[in-house]
Amino acid sequence: MGSSHVKAALALEDGSVFFGASCGAPGERPGEVVFCTAMTGYQEVLTDPSYCGQIVTMTCPEIGNYGVNPEDVESWRPQVSGFVMRECWTRPSNWRSTQSLPEYLKQWNVVALEGIDTRRLTRTLRVKGTMNGVISTEDLDPDSLVAKARAWEGLEGRDLVQEVTCEKPYELGPADAPFHVVALDYGIKQNILRNLVRVGCRVTVLPAGATAEDVLKLDPDGVFLSNGPGDPRPLAHQIDTCRKLVGKRPIFGICLGHEILGLAFGGTIYHMKFGHRGANQPVLEHETGRVLITSENHGWALDPRSLPDCLEPTRINLNDGTVEGLRHKDLPVLSIQCHPEASPGPHDSLHLFADFLEMMKRYRARTA
Repeated sequence: MGSSHVKAALALEDGSVFFGASCGAPGERPGEVVFCTAMTGYQEVLTDPSYCGQIVTMTCPEIGNYGVNPEDVESWRPQVSGFVMRECWTRPSNWRSTQSLPEYLKQWNVVALEGIDTRRLTRTLRVKGTMNGVISTEDLDPDSLVAKARAWEGLEGRDLVQEVTCEKPYELGPADAPFHVVALDYGIKQNILRNLVRVGCRVTVLPAGATAEDVLKLDPDGVFLSNGPGDPRPLAHQIDTCRKLVGKRPIFGICLGHEILGLAFGGTIYHMKFGHRGANQPVLEHETGRVLITSENHGWALDPRSLPDCLEPTRINLNDGTVEGLRHKDLPVLSIQCHPEASPGPHDSLHLFADFLEMMKRYRARTA
């Protein structure tokens, strides 16, 4: 256990306060407090842009056991507002490790807390729902911290995509790859790009502000709508861009991209009570009848009653019945709510990258 002598606290807007020890950088950060049930993959969680603006609590009691390495990042730096654990280990045991988790957190100025009852915190969030909070090593006064948590504006209605998208276009994959995909970066994870390259794509990544005209002038074989953080409803530009691309090229969207696609077709979205965050969400795949275990990170979901008849649900979450996948009945459009790249998590949905490739092949054959 890596407890320091520096005290730290986490306060929720409902008045709950948790005291522990700092295991990261000093400071104070507000954020939406959520929990993640993944037992491994804390480095991928830290660097997943979908967690932007959130204070993440890991339900697994021991975090940091295998340290940190430069190969397992999903973006160029940690994206979380804060990190909460039961125990944080300072002496990792893994041949790939290059530094400890506390060293990494301090390097990137992440405020982190350990030594609290994460079971109590998780139960509070499950019963009452996701809440705003403040994590601090500077202010340990309970009343003051709770007041700050209540005063924070929260994530609802905010455009977080602009905080995590790339600044300029870039390319990955061989120039002679069989297919060219344009990926719209709403907070894309690196393993998504690796998997698109793996199945035979050259990928051009465009910032989230790109227009449909920007995409189409590159003459891609397909368009990928990436994952990303927060509330999709303020993303009017991205929703309009998606709407203008439908029918022009095959489209594959995941997570936030899935939600943007649903909104582009006139669907509505709602804020889930505590969301899906972890690597163990059971999903029924209608076409095959298989139950897949999926990696997910989202706090918003599409209302199935709002979706038009042209969109066919392909998957359903077996825990709460949320829509986990969509397919257009006539056009080459596919989307899923989970993270098929599995970083961290199971590989049950990796086949969807190959499905996207097949969709592009069929579209090319029809339009040749």
